[in-house]
Amino acid sequence: MKVAVYPGTFDPVTNGHLDVLRQAQTVFDRVVVAVATNMEKHPMFSVEERVDLFRQAVDGWTGVEVMSTDGLTVDLAKKLGAHAIVRGVRSAGDLETESQMALMNRRLAPSVTTVSFFPGEPSVYVSSSLVKEVFRFGGDVSHQVPPPVLKALSEKRGSIG
Repeated sequence: MKVAVYPGTFDPVTNGHLDVLRQAQTVFDRVVVAVATNMEKHPMFSVEERVDLFRQAVDGWTGVEVMSTDGLTVDLAKKLGAHAIVRGVRSAGDLETESQMALMNRRLAPSVTTVSFFPGEPSVYVSSSLVKEVFRFGGDVSHQVPPPVLKALSEKRGSIG
């Protein structure tokens, strides 16, 4: 069985993330989505909320598992017996960053490769940060996020005023 880990903060999960995951499913039998605890990014949603939102977004999908993680992705990959780390690349800037991470991961775990997927149109420009910014200013993000995330964002807006 070919297993991959798809790490990220996913704050929140977007349709671009789901596009990358769908592509990964064509290559791997099982994809473990690893929702990272990254306090440097000042998340809008707690790690528990992000795991729950991702699970709701992929409800009914086969071969996908969602969990939280707070360590190195390569360590999780080795622990799970994963063959690859899945990454999404939207731009030349992403490619530069991802290539540096891939080289470091290869040094730490030579048996785990990094596989990059490119989100398709119309998701290629979507990022969690952009979604949050547009949403904060009252913009429509309904085409950028799955329905459970849109609902959670609306509930957040209601709780903060």
